[in-house]
Amino acid sequence: MKKLIASALVSTLALSATTAYAGGPVVVEEEAAVVAEKPASSVGILPLVLVGIVLCVALCGGDDDNDR
Repeated sequence: MKKLIASALVSTLALSATTAYAGGPVVVEEEAAVVAEKPASSVGILPLVLVGIVLCVALCGGDDDNDR
């Protein structure tokens, strides 16, 4: 009886051990986030608009003459 229980226990351990490692170890690696950078030489539209407004004020806004 003890031989039957021992062999059943050994076979159960052998089957459970092989199924536990069947898929192999699972390794999860975190990937670094890749952020695309804008080139430093790109000029936005805001500086161009501001330059246009400053030129318009300087060239168009000089009428302070009173005609009376």
